[in-house]
Amino acid sequence: MALLAFYLQSTYSQIAPEYIVANYGRYIRLASVFLLCSSVRKKEQLNHLIPHKTKIQCTNISLRLTSVLLFMLLVLRDDFRQNPTDAVVAAGEPAILECVPPRGHPEPTIYWRKDKNRIDDKDDRITIRGGKLMISNSRKSDAGMYICVATNMVGERDSETAQVTVFERPTFLKRPINQVVLEEESVEFRCLVQGDPQPNVRWRKDDVDVPRGRYEIKYDKDDYVLRIKRTSIGDEGVFSCVAENRVGKLEASATLTVRAAPQFVVRPRDQIIAQGRTATFPCETKGNPQPAVFWQKEGSQNLLFPNQPPQPHSRFSVSPGGDLTISNVQRSDTGYYICQALTVAGSILAKAQLEVTDVLTDRPPPVIRQGPSNQSLPRDSVALLRCQASGEPIPSVSWLKDGVSLLGKDPRMSLQELGSLQIRNIKVSDSGIYTCVATSSSGETSWSAFLEVKESAGTGVVKSQEEPELPGPPSKPQVTDVTKNSVSLSWQTGASATAPVSSYVIEAFR
Repeated sequence: MALLAFYLQSTYSQIAPEYIVANYGRYIRLASVFLLCSSVRKKEQLNHLIPHKTKIQCTNISLRLTSVLLFMLLVLRDDFRQNPTDAVVAAGEPAILECVPPRGHPEPTIYWRKDKNRIDDKDDRITIRGGKLMISNSRKSDAGMYICVATNMVGERDSETAQVTVFERPTFLKRPINQVVLEEESVEFRCLVQGDPQPNVRWRKDDVDVPRGRYEIKYDKDDYVLRIKRTSIGDEGVFSCVAENRVGKLEASATLTVRAAPQFVVRPRDQIIAQGRTATFPCETKGNPQPAVFWQKEGSQNLLFPNQPPQPHSRFSVSPGGDLTISNVQRSDTGYYICQALTVAGSILAKAQLEVTDVLTDRPPPVIRQGPSNQSLPRDSVALLRCQASGEPIPSVSWLKDGVSLLGKDPRMSLQELGSLQIRNIKVSDSGIYTCVATSSSGETSWSAFLEVKESAGTGVVKSQEEPELPGPPSKPQVTDVTKNSVSLSWQTGASATAPVSSYVIEAFR
């Protein structure tokens, strides 16, 4: 759009448009006079003068006075060279809108409107430079509809509307806190979160999303709760509440410590030891934290600890694992010895009797009547490793896996009444050599077998044979032809069974 503007040369002041009544080619009628502009013969010539100040000589027809007018063509186009675009910002961040006004003459200036109201650039947070509007430290109240307005002597032009949305990053009103509980107790972690839009909240344990089922997750408005009904040692770790929305992500963590009361893995047992020999009382425990183990003789105030500096001429020592050893046993050592295990979660004790004799009768070490057999089983099945031992005195049975004490370290493993080992839900990592150890004061006997755990059931599965499938025991051996270096034995085979006898093993002791 173009307009004509007239200026008096003498003062260079613009003649207000309302005083220009008509334009008749060479004649310009003002409010009370007609001007004859001799420099222009046709209206079209007047309308197409270049858009710069141009001198035109005009004569007041009534007074015959000649004056010179300045003529200028005013322009303001409708189309913005750049319209502002929608902006989404987080509270506290700067919001920036930009526009480039339409072409015009004179060059248009810019101002901004928000929700139809002109923006006051006197606000310290608002800066307008050229076509750029910057709002520093934006607030929720800054959200709204913004228009860039271009203006010059022709009038005003409005840009397209741009929407500014101010969101809020997630913030914690309440963070989860560190907790210490006893095993089997319940525990809750809570976080209270707010933000706009409403944050999405999830719980993680040790940087992994917590599984449903084991952990109960519930929420009420902004309150998010993670609950464990019955804690176990495996629940220990770092739990994190993670809140996230379109403009931010926040995380708060807390540590769960589960205390487990002490338990005995291997209890000390009564022993009969000949004077001058060595007695060892095992005492293996578990718990969280690992229990502190110490020994004392009943009726004595002296306490014996693992790794305690040895006393001169002392015959007593406690291993790092908790076993009490008495060397060069004397009759005065007879009595009860107490193993105690202590943690912040509780304490336990067990005692065993030491009987000292002058000379032990010749008694053989324990006999393992049925030992474990090699097996190949599918994953997640149940493995049963048999071990039945006898002897005088009655032996105790313990198990090793690849030479390492086993029981008490995995809840899937349990010792059966007669000494057999049962492993539930077996894993591939359970594969190895399992050793049954029968121990008494008469000595120690062991029997090993290999367990192979396969990924899936199929060919190659070998289970332990049931007792009815095994051959019966042979008769008592008959001894003949005894010499200094040899002996001849003979026996009768046992009752026949499904499984044939492949070999016999002869053991001797001195």
